[in-house]
Amino acid sequence: MAKEKKMVTAITSMDEDFAQWYTDICKKAELVEYTSVKGCMVIRPYGYAIWENIQHILDNMFKATGHENVCMPMFIPEGLLQKEKDHVEGFAPEVAWVTHGGNEKLEERLCVRPTSETLFCEHYANIVHSYRDLPKLYNQWVSVVRWEKTTRPFLRSREFLWQEGHTIHATAEEAIEETERMLNVYTDFCEKALAMPVLKGKKTESDKFAGAVSTYAIEALMHDGKALQAGTSHYFGDGFAKAFDIQYTDKDNKRVYPHQTSWGVTTRLIGAIIMTHGDNNGLVLPPAVAPVQAVIIPIAQHKEGVLEKAEELRKRLAETGLRIKLDDSENSPGWKFSEYEMKGVPVRIEIGPKDIENNQCVIVTRHNGEKTFVSLDELEKAVAEKLREVHDGMYAKALENQNNRTYDCKTLDEIKTTLKEKGDGFIMAMWCGDEACEDSVKEQTGVGSRCIPFDQTSISDVCVCCGKPAKHKVCWGIAY
Repeated sequence: MAKEKKMVTAITSMDEDFAQWYTDICKKAELVEYTSVKGCMVIRPYGYAIWENIQHILDNMFKATGHENVCMPMFIPEGLLQKEKDHVEGFAPEVAWVTHGGNEKLEERLCVRPTSETLFCEHYANIVHSYRDLPKLYNQWVSVVRWEKTTRPFLRSREFLWQEGHTIHATAEEAIEETERMLNVYTDFCEKALAMPVLKGKKTESDKFAGAVSTYAIEALMHDGKALQAGTSHYFGDGFAKAFDIQYTDKDNKRVYPHQTSWGVTTRLIGAIIMTHGDNNGLVLPPAVAPVQAVIIPIAQHKEGVLEKAEELRKRLAETGLRIKLDDSENSPGWKFSEYEMKGVPVRIEIGPKDIENNQCVIVTRHNGEKTFVSLDELEKAVAEKLREVHDGMYAKALENQNNRTYDCKTLDEIKTTLKEKGDGFIMAMWCGDEACEDSVKEQTGVGSRCIPFDQTSISDVCVCCGKPAKHKVCWGIAY
């Protein structure tokens, strides 16, 4: 990457130290602050505003597909958690336990929810009796706790915010359809709201969710070539129903088990936005989730009429529903340019005495720094068009990065050479389906399986590891 002049010198160059660059942005853009609780973070107002916008868009998408919001307890009795063997074993290393209430030791330990399948199952057992009670299409917006050893803001913390959808259906076909539908909802959201291209696929058996029959995922490629799991959708079959004795009477008056799903995304999406779109000057935010979509910077604001005109423009744009800010503070225009560039505001509008004389303003787009002179008579239309340009430009740039860093490899040596010469990325290679080969690829090359893409265009006929007939094309990569 060519050296570029940095307006915000406190941000480490991503080429110099990508991890530090990421941390610098989280702190400098006032997204998070560390706390005295190790592995936990304060999500500051600017960071939380991004999450609120994510939440608002997704919540509308969920409700448009018939889902309702509920709220389950934070605590899960140990006995309830133990009912599904594979599930509890999968989460055991990450579980936080409550052992005392006040000064008294609890008779039964309470798990601080790492996820809520068991709670939903207990609820379903109480309310699902007949086929007329199905389906139940539920979602909740809550925090969960997983006792991670290594943490990083948004990407991996001991407590994080998420939504978890939980649905229950009469048939396997309905549940599988739901699993795939919600994966497509996540895909649409990432691409249309976050300007982030994703790869859809199915997880291998060794990498699926604990207790699931199958897990589907969307994988995004970050600027440094590492993969990030952006969302998952799980089909549970009737395994949880049998473990929790959830039965209903079908149309033939027979007692049968229903089929379930679960799906979720987290505040990790904010980390994905940073690492997909950010640059050496700071955040670059997609317009759909930016807390401020456009900022007005008055130039020579001490001169007569400048602030009044700037306020007039603010009101006009606010009436269109835009999240607009006018910065009339005493800081210099240069400081303001740097500040809002670092905070990733998609569009900057400059207005000064000469602009007022010419009935124009200057619009600057964050993702590419382009300046455009716009008639004030066309302001609303021009800003709307620029915001669309920002989204499309951000998506195109991220897709180019993904395409340029996706490599087809036929042998382990090709994988090693590609990683050495070109750096991290999505490695597409064939696999026989044997878990031993999956483990061997990671051991020998450092890349693990991310998903089995739905697009199964063949690269070769044999497994990249053992040379036996291949069953699947797999996307491999180094993950966050």
